[in-house]
Amino acid sequence: MIVRLKNKDTLIVDEFKLKCCIGKKGISKNKHEGDLTTPYGKYMLGKLYWRQDKVKKPITKLTCKKIKKNMVWCNDSKSTNYNKEIKINKKFKYEKIFRKDYKYDLLIPIYYNYFKPKKYSGSAIFLHLTKNFKPTLGCIALKKKDFLILLKLINKKTKIKLN
Repeated sequence: MIVRLKNKDTLIVDEFKLKCCIGKKGISKNKHEGDLTTPYGKYMLGKLYWRQDKVKKPITKLTCKKIKKNMVWCNDSKSTNYNKEIKINKKFKYEKIFRKDYKYDLLIPIYYNYFKPKKYSGSAIFLHLTKNFKPTLGCIALKKKDFLILLKLINKKTKIKLN
């Protein structure tokens, strides 16, 4: 199965059309760290991360992982853990996964620049939650009700196509 981005504001999954938002500066074939773009291409999806203290575990065929307070995503190009989940390490820059707001209550990493990450090419590209569809820093965000629909439709082999 392939989830497709259409018109920069809609994810298509089977016959479902889910409203979404993407990076503030649109889609880029030449993504760089911090450029506010969503990467162009076709990517695997990671496991579902969820905040057990805020939402109940959703119905999904994805592998699920509870978000803990010490979990972060390394966005420091100098680290050997660049673009990977790590525990808090003050030596490196990172994106908090355990947030005070709601955005990462449900989170799926998009495996862009993941398996053999190139330095400064972008990191921490996720599917996550939004309430207002404001542009993201490069991620794709959906309302919670649509995210839950998406979770029921996708599986471990699902890819996302961004163009």
